[in-house]
Amino acid sequence: MSHNTQANAERLPRKGDEVEAQALGLGPRGHIMGEVRGIPVRIKGCTAPGDRVRVRLLRKGRGVFDGQLLEVLEEGPEHTEPRCSHAGTCGGCSFQGVSYAAQLKAKQEWLEAAIADSDLVVKPEVQAMIGMDDPWHYRNKVDFTFGSRRWIEDHEEEGVVADFGLGLHVPGRWDKVLDIEECSIAFPEAAAILNTTRRLALEQNLDPWDVKEARGLLRHLVVRKGYQTGQILVDLVTETESPERIDPFAAALLEAHPEITTMIQGIHARSAQVAFHEEQRILHGTGVIEEVLAGCTFEISATSFFQTNTPQAEHLVECIREAAGLKSGDVLFDLYCGAGTLGLCLAKQQSDVRVLGFETVEAAVEDARRNAEANGILNAEFRVGDVRAILEDSAEGTLPQADVILIDPPRAGLHPKVPAQLAALKPRRMVLVSCNPLAAMGDLARLEFLGWRTTQVQLLDLFPHTPHVECVFTLSPIPLDQ
Repeated sequence: MSHNTQANAERLPRKGDEVEAQALGLGPRGHIMGEVRGIPVRIKGCTAPGDRVRVRLLRKGRGVFDGQLLEVLEEGPEHTEPRCSHAGTCGGCSFQGVSYAAQLKAKQEWLEAAIADSDLVVKPEVQAMIGMDDPWHYRNKVDFTFGSRRWIEDHEEEGVVADFGLGLHVPGRWDKVLDIEECSIAFPEAAAILNTTRRLALEQNLDPWDVKEARGLLRHLVVRKGYQTGQILVDLVTETESPERIDPFAAALLEAHPEITTMIQGIHARSAQVAFHEEQRILHGTGVIEEVLAGCTFEISATSFFQTNTPQAEHLVECIREAAGLKSGDVLFDLYCGAGTLGLCLAKQQSDVRVLGFETVEAAVEDARRNAEANGILNAEFRVGDVRAILEDSAEGTLPQADVILIDPPRAGLHPKVPAQLAALKPRRMVLVSCNPLAAMGDLARLEFLGWRTTQVQLLDLFPHTPHVECVFTLSPIPLDQ
């Protein structure tokens, strides 16, 4: 027995110890939850419930350790080998080491536990999670980052390039970029484009962004694909236009990958670490691609919002349609509508329904209007405005009476004043779509207090191998005699 292990047996575990632990379950923040001598531990790395593992304890806070997986000593029944060589370091896929069936089961249990712990008086029925037949290569958009400080993985040899990385930020390290060579959840062509981009940038001595110095030509590589159309968009975000350097680079990338439908250069000189455009140049093609969802064709630019998982978005539209229960002549309010994706799909399917979409971002509303026109949808219109102000206008009679309200709020949930405004409109039904069940529980409890009962919950797995879960909540007025 090593000195470290012997010490562990004689005292309570503490930071720096290497100990054996039992992996017990999936945590909603992307960790595998385990236990070391009765003390909870969040295990970072590819393991699964039922595994016996060796971990290094990193720190302890509020009675819970963080631990780095060192070795799987004994595999449990839910253990599976991750497909991606970066799994366990990247953080993009928290649960690649867990069987897909166990992932779905855990997400169902999280939502059921959230409902049980909520302030809802009447607990709604939870339908079985809708998973994917093939939970790989589903992402139709990935944003990769260039960086001058590369994270070196444990298995890499000494002497590798350390001042150029193209990939994703390591969790908790805004200053370090993990060099990604493959991504098992991105669309299949993404990895080859990524690796060619890296090779060409190194060959042509194009400098990556230095996040500490806030300078460097190459900032982001965003790749998007129309799942149904096969069209591919590449968005190269740079600090300056620099056509003398970017144009030869773009030409070489396009020659190597003729499958690229269109290529854009976005120019962004600010320090913010997002793929933002202050200006843009179209280097190849039209600057947009198309995607088909629920019978609608959508035009997608480099910065357009669109559901990241097209196959599951088809299921999401169908779940919302069933929950809404639209009838001929109904008026549907589509609140926080973004680019109008959901409302347009519903309007296309039921031409005898009027859809009014509301969104604060003017560019998104312009996208919605353009897509409505392109699809010949005459029964949907979109307006720019704050949801609170719009609901106030509706209450004053300046808008038509809403029969059904579709609510797809930001992740943080509804503004505290919005539930009362919604209830005051007295629609026949409301449908709340949320990717944050904890925030949704508070909104649903406030709506219940105001006379609305959550009657059904449908779960969808839009992001396999991650802790995210999409929920569709159906709400109906509580009868006056209850």
